[in-house]
Amino acid sequence: MSFSWWPILVVLAIATAWDIAQRRIPDWLVLPFLFAGLVLAGTHRGLPGVETSLAGIAVAAVLIGPFCWLRGMGLGDLKLCAGIGAWIGPGHTLFALLITAISGGIIAMAYALYHRSLASSLESAGDLIAGVLHGKSPRKGPVSLDNPAALSIPYAPAIAIGTIFVLLSS
Repeated sequence: MSFSWWPILVVLAIATAWDIAQRRIPDWLVLPFLFAGLVLAGTHRGLPGVETSLAGIAVAAVLIGPFCWLRGMGLGDLKLCAGIGAWIGPGHTLFALLITAISGGIIAMAYALYHRSLASSLESAGDLIAGVLHGKSPRKGPVSLDNPAALSIPYAPAIAIGTIFVLLSS
């Protein structure tokens, strides 16, 4: 395991615990992490490293950004994913976000089953996906994080699972 994975694991552990306890991921954690990924990439690999780091950030922004715009995910999730992208680059970020989506779906289904709201949760997820595909925001609808009646999960655990899966597979 390379040294650069240790800061990622530490940030993932803190973000996961914080998100579970507080239902948010703090900027004081993810913004320095993102910046450090850029600096480390530039220090070790020069301009190509910075370009790879920026590409990793872009992958996270393109894939997570629409869900944040639709209020189906929080900006802390986006900033955490962008920070991970800055550290691991675009290809690994894409793979990590794929595993994150799968694990997040499993966690969300288990959570909905536990709260006996699987049918309404699946309908809301369908609305969110349709919103992404059609570019419409259901900001006042049932999918929004602003809706106190909507079930939501802390997403940092799923992000951690996806990222650790990439760590173990690379």
